Amino acid sequence: MRGAVSIARRALGNAWPNPPVGCVIVRDGVAVGRGWTAPGGRPHAETEALARAGAAARGATAYVTLEPCAHVGRTPPCADALIKAGIARAVVACRDPDPRVDGRGMEKLAAAGVAVEAGLCADEAAEGLIGFFTRVGQGRPAVTLKLATTLDGRIATRSGESRWITGEEARRAAHMLRARHDAILVGAGTARQDDPSLTCRLPGLADRSPVRVVVEGGEALPATHSLIADAARIPTWATVAEPLAAGRAEAYRGSGVDVEAVEPDGSGKVDLAAALRAIARKGITSVLVEGGGRIAAALLRAGLVDRLVWYRSGVAIGGDGLPAVGSLEVDALDAAPRFEKIASRPVGNDVEEIYRPAPKPDG
Repeated sequence: MRGAVSIARRALGNAWPNPPVGCVIVRDGVAVGRGWTAPGGRPHAETEALARAGAAARGATAYVTLEPCAHVGRTPPCADALIKAGIARAVVACRDPDPRVDGRGMEKLAAAGVAVEAGLCADEAAEGLIGFFTRVGQGRPAVTLKLATTLDGRIATRSGESRWITGEEARRAAHMLRARHDAILVGAGTARQDDPSLTCRLPGLADRSPVRVVVEGGEALPATHSLIADAARIPTWATVAEPLAAGRAEAYRGSGVDVEAVEPDGSGKVDLAAALRAIARKGITSVLVEGGGRIAAALLRAGLVDRLVWYRSGVAIGGDGLPAVGSLEVDALDAAPRFEKIASRPVGNDVEEIYRPAPKPDG
């Protein structure tokens, strides 16, 4: 099962709108077939593994990170494919919460005489499926907030200089994060100031650049901006408050930018929760947020951060530097967003720390 969890990671950022699933087929102690969700979500992992296993699948055990589908979509149900191939046993890490499945896949397998077990390595598999689970359960993609800061949490000096706070190894790790997310999101202020391309520039992974999403307000980005100039090559979406949407669509006409109108918040700006729901409806399951401080603060205040990835360098700038997170308007410590560390590792001379929301205390 850990092998299935590992190969499922190959589909991260590349399988949407479907979940990134891994499958390993084992017969007589030997893996005879491996598969993961193909780009665009099809073929499914089970189909790929069965194709590689061929006749060796008969009487074998299938280890799958997510319950095989039981409904007819663009392809036949994976549960039927496993039954037809003669699988004798299916070990499933996580039950599929999609109402079209939700236990039906395992029920179909059991009814056909396949021995079914569930829950093996469920927590490990669920980490890779967090985007799918969040989209099904909450109607929005999972949000990863990435910060790259000094020891004292600053992202730029008082003059605005920010390149480079972290080292080359940390920047490569951040590009791998881009490759493993469906979309990358920035605020318009950061986009104007930094003119980022928001692509994955690791050798051999240029085709894994995520969909680029800009949360906009005020004026449109100029046609010469990196995000606009190559929008026809790399999918680029602009989320705009509804009153501005028609004008923004006209401004971006012919550029390749997809303008998405979303509900405004109380101040007339883009409501971030509404923006996330809008891109989830288009199939996005995971979003990497790279700035800036206002967006980070707004997501933290709203409880919309599912994972926090923090690259911390051994540099101190001081209190007059630009903070990574804007005001959270916290008056009492028990009202502050709290996270628990789930991983930490050195990355060159920097440190990568990964956090998830801390469980709320009982009562």
